[in-house]
Amino acid sequence: MSKWIVFAALALPAQDARQIIEESQRRHRSQTQRYEGVLQVFHPNGKSTGKRWQFSRIGNYGESKSLLRFVAPAEVKGVALLIVNHPDRASDQWMWLPELQRDRRVALQDRSTRFFGTDFSYEDLEERDANQSDFRLLGEEPVDGQPCWKIEIVAKKGRATQYSKVTGWIRKDIYFPARYEMYVKDQLVRRLSYRRIEKVQGIWSTLEMEMEDLRRKGRTVLKSDKMEYNLPIRDDVFSLQALRRGE
Repeated sequence: MSKWIVFAALALPAQDARQIIEESQRRHRSQTQRYEGVLQVFHPNGKSTGKRWQFSRIGNYGESKSLLRFVAPAEVKGVALLIVNHPDRASDQWMWLPELQRDRRVALQDRSTRFFGTDFSYEDLEERDANQSDFRLLGEEPVDGQPCWKIEIVAKKGRATQYSKVTGWIRKDIYFPARYEMYVKDQLVRRLSYRRIEKVQGIWSTLEMEMEDLRRKGRTVLKSDKMEYNLPIRDDVFSLQALRRGE
């Protein structure tokens, strides 16, 4: 790559970083999504634990609703999380605990905590529209040999988040995320890497991702299968009533 191309990319205004993110979101839109996944948590002491869940989503980014429900092992079967995203504020989240036969709203101040023993926080499970953040193009940098745009992402003032900034790498060939790094103040605290990026029904998708918690020194790998897009899913599946019924 010539120096001129590198310097030209560095000289692009901030609006172009936003356009990259908006194009990435546009290319990967779908009305619905469903998959099954295996979560493998690797603990700092060398042990690992596994869980299996089912995930459904309707809508996109700032206006999406999603439901994930654990199906194995037996001690977590039926535990579920309902997330209702909003374009102008933090998501609403409810956890269903079958042994108590009650749902619990996940308070805003608890969104930075680990989600059910994994290295994802509750906030990491949200989907956010591009309008909720400001973007700055930092340049270009490859990830796993793939040319990427490197973009700094900062939540707009008043937007609740645990992170002071996020650095994202977006693949230039398919406008798909390759990596995100999350910071609290100046400390890198989490790293999310996307792997096994393949087309499913014509939509580029990640079939494996890894979240590293650099403070805890643990990591969680999510492997997805049976992924489907744009299949009929009723909107009322994403309700507190359905959460309680175990649908």
